[in-house]
Amino acid sequence: MRKVHPEFAYQSRELGGQIDGILGDPPNRKNYAMMVAALVGEYAGGGGIEDVNMMSFALVDHVTFSNPKALLAEAADYEGGNPSRVFAMAACQGEAAAMYAGMTENHPELARRAIITAFLFKNPRLWDEEDQSLDKLGENDDGDDEHDEDGVSDDFARMFDQEEE
Repeated sequence: MRKVHPEFAYQSRELGGQIDGILGDPPNRKNYAMMVAALVGEYAGGGGIEDVNMMSFALVDHVTFSNPKALLAEAADYEGGNPSRVFAMAACQGEAAAMYAGMTENHPELARRAIITAFLFKNPRLWDEEDQSLDKLGENDDGDDEHDEDGVSDDFARMFDQEEE
């Protein structure tokens, strides 16, 4: 298991929620297919919504990956990374190839994030997110930053002492 950047973990969970929301309960595959087709058409035409989740939603059913280990390594850095390296590890076929080309040419940074998000969503067993819970964050805290709340320094107290001048 590899740790991924917390924002990628969040985006992957959001993508799952978005897919569930579009499918509905009971699942409406026709509605889902229409939504995906609309997004594919928008991105293929060079437009589309500039949003990581919408891009990953459009990609998730069409994208294939050639190097999972390298994509996991790319998932460690949300802001940086090399878009062209990520683009070389993913591909879309058929009608979706135009969408992929439109995304990568017009929105390279967002497309990089969307590809990694779609990869993480499709491969949840390959990664783990960093534990950001308060218990985990305080695990190595030795308490040296805590101040004695009862005592006030004499210098501080004198600042407000009106009688002593």
